[in-house]
Amino acid sequence: MNPIDVPLRWIDDETPAYLPAGATLGAPLPRGVVTDLSALAVVDEAGDRVQAQLWPLATWPDGSVKWTGIGLGAAVDPAAGYRLVDRPVGSVPGGDAAVRVEERAEAVLLDTGAMRVTVPTSGSAVVSEIAIAGVVVGTDGRLISSVQQCPEPNHASRDVGTGEVESVTVEQTGPVRAVVRVEGRHRTESGKTWLPFTIRLVATAGSTHLRVVHSFTWDGDVEKDFLSSLGLSFEVPLRAEAHDRHVRLAGAGGGLLREAVRGLTGLRRDPGESVRQAQLRGEATAPPSTWQQDVARLSRWIPTWEAWRLRQHAANGFTVHKRTDATRPWIGVTEGTRSDGVGYVGDPGGGLGLGLTGFWQSHPTGIDIDRATGAAARLTLWLWSPDAEPMDLRFYHDGLGQDTYADQLDALDITYEDYEPGFGDAHGIARTHELEVIAYPGTPSLEGLAADVAHVVQPPRLAVTPEALHAARVLGDWDLPDHSTPARARLERRLAGLLDFYVGQVDQRSWYGFWNYGDLMHAYDADRHTWRYDVGGYAWDNSELSPDLWLWTAFCRTGRADVFRLAERLTRHTGDVDVYHAGQWKGLGTRHNVQHWGCSAKQLRISSPAYRRHHYLLTADEHSRDLMLELRDSDQTFLALDPVRKVRPDAATYRPERGALGVGLGTDWSALAATWLADWEITGNERSRVRLLGTMSDIGAMPHGFFTGEGLYNLDTGRFDATRDRVGASHLSIMFGLVEICSELVDLVSDEQAPGFRDAWLQYCRLYLGTPEEQVAELGREHDGAPFEQAHSRILAYAANRLGRDDLADRAWQAFFVGGERMQGEITWERIEPPAVMSPVDDAPTLWTNDAAQGSLATMQCLALIGHRLPAE
Repeated sequence: MNPIDVPLRWIDDETPAYLPAGATLGAPLPRGVVTDLSALAVVDEAGDRVQAQLWPLATWPDGSVKWTGIGLGAAVDPAAGYRLVDRPVGSVPGGDAAVRVEERAEAVLLDTGAMRVTVPTSGSAVVSEIAIAGVVVGTDGRLISSVQQCPEPNHASRDVGTGEVESVTVEQTGPVRAVVRVEGRHRTESGKTWLPFTIRLVATAGSTHLRVVHSFTWDGDVEKDFLSSLGLSFEVPLRAEAHDRHVRLAGAGGGLLREAVRGLTGLRRDPGESVRQAQLRGEATAPPSTWQQDVARLSRWIPTWEAWRLRQHAANGFTVHKRTDATRPWIGVTEGTRSDGVGYVGDPGGGLGLGLTGFWQSHPTGIDIDRATGAAARLTLWLWSPDAEPMDLRFYHDGLGQDTYADQLDALDITYEDYEPGFGDAHGIARTHELEVIAYPGTPSLEGLAADVAHVVQPPRLAVTPEALHAARVLGDWDLPDHSTPARARLERRLAGLLDFYVGQVDQRSWYGFWNYGDLMHAYDADRHTWRYDVGGYAWDNSELSPDLWLWTAFCRTGRADVFRLAERLTRHTGDVDVYHAGQWKGLGTRHNVQHWGCSAKQLRISSPAYRRHHYLLTADEHSRDLMLELRDSDQTFLALDPVRKVRPDAATYRPERGALGVGLGTDWSALAATWLADWEITGNERSRVRLLGTMSDIGAMPHGFFTGEGLYNLDTGRFDATRDRVGASHLSIMFGLVEICSELVDLVSDEQAPGFRDAWLQYCRLYLGTPEEQVAELGREHDGAPFEQAHSRILAYAANRLGRDDLADRAWQAFFVGGERMQGEITWERIEPPAVMSPVDDAPTLWTNDAAQGSLATMQCLALIGHRLPAE
């Protein structure tokens, strides 16, 4: 058996100058090899062991570890690369450095060796104390909010709330990485309890950075609850005189505003250059008795500034103001474009920094520093600025009289919007933010703080190399980029061009904002030269036709950092905002719309774990794991809401019943299968294993397998009626993860465990684009699914690969290229106006994100499966 040797790389291809908060990632392991992770170790490029923490992310059916999480501690000089190996040599240097966790009845204590954090088990504080070198630098860390009953700004009517802790769970105890999960709800002064939240506090050995992953669910009434502020706030003890109290605010592109509560620069009299420079550097100034030109005596006439306020209410503009006290006006300090989103307050004896990744992109945001003249300042990072317009989540139109299914389908034919009264409700959607709290023993140097700001803006990322991922044969059918022939090179350029285009569109089109950041638009309006942001079902994409899978597969094969970050933002958004986590549609996602929650098509195809699994396995992200596992009972949703209620052919007779629920074998079952697989491999849940294997067997036993189209599902037994004899197919069936999940299941599950499943899937792949005569011969009739040749070329390629049939491979390439001249000419991006998506084949612009996603997936999978039969130019 080959030794385990998995190379890990920095995705930006640059070694970070230092690693203040460690690094976390996931790595695949071969089947049946590793049952004890203590046999593995991480080594640097020289082969020396480094301290690392390993834990299982997923297991193979035989119980061996399938994916391992890897945690590295803080490092002042990280290596250029690492390897996960099973035959380490030597011991870990500095092996005593560890994060320690102490669980008490009233609190959980985290000690990284450089910082001590106290997490209360109840009350209004999420973090009650942060200390560094024995000095308390932060207290009373709490979530704060406010809500009002009208959409217009009205500070006087706001009902102020605080996050109340309901439970605290220690999820990891070190030695390198400790994780504490805090759950609770906001309680307002009027007694309203709402906005359930989950916070994960991640502490790393040797680090003074506390990572805060904050997720909340919006569970209000859209007609009367208008969230007017949401933030995280800490008190920061101050011990120095006013002139030695320092404020820092991050501006744009690494710039920093440096100020003091009482400034000693720019005065009519000069205390001396050493005094001025010490204040600017954040150091203690010399004793006032040594100051020059009588400045010490006159300093009582210098105003002290009590508060600073930074507001980022749009992606391209922020302002900074300050004031001397609450009864005085705000004075303008500066303006800029895109703040890096970090604030600091402290003195030479200690201080605290607070930052938000994606600060300007998630506007309206803000940073407050208040009470800087008192015994303790308050540092607040606003996730929703209190000076912005209140959050208004009402549906964007009045329904236009669409009271019947007939009218709704008629309207869909013009705006592509699937409207239904009461369905455009945001109750149950969520949002996740990633923050950092940084403890300092004193006001940091300009260079040190700038490095920490850069870390908040873009934390360094380790990942398994594309070559190692490919060798592990994980996460779909794909191969590495190959430019060895002109034909391959041309398709590779098309793939890269599409990625470049979408990476650039985010900023060019300003796809930013609290609820929008991370998503892509669905379709382009060439007449107005803009994406169709205001046209029904053509606006936000909401995972339509799997852009998530496209981007993650593209990252796996290329290792591109910009693609990773685009995919990660998309995963964060679609998993939180486009899915319901509470309320009547819990577990369902929402189809594409002007508002992410607007469409009445609430379906599992959008909430599918297939779109979160890459992120979890590649990064070991706990929140993505939560999003998948919360769906384990999502088969129950078919009892509450029929996803095809408006177009069901048997609508006159069909009634959702526990013993016979209509479940599509494409978009519906693929989401259920992805859910059950994720639950099985992560937790070992027997119910999910049984339902996955059982429904696979049932599909294999059906007279027409996947061409049955819809199965009758028994909610109590978790099985399909295997005798159902009908023929039907939909072009959408393969486009929401079915291809990827079936390919994995065929390799994962034996024929004995799911008899007939492999053959049923191969039949579907081989016959969907078959001739009418071939379909009639096997099915008794044509299946009536729309061809969508290029998208379906990838399943024909799969059949060709698995059956070893070059005739099917040639037919798959013919389907791939159908409808255009074969690889004619180069893309000339400069001559395209407006900038439009280019299809993987045709030079004419294709203006649909789903075409880009499916075309790219088809390209990558056909190259991987039948690249040897790619026609020459």
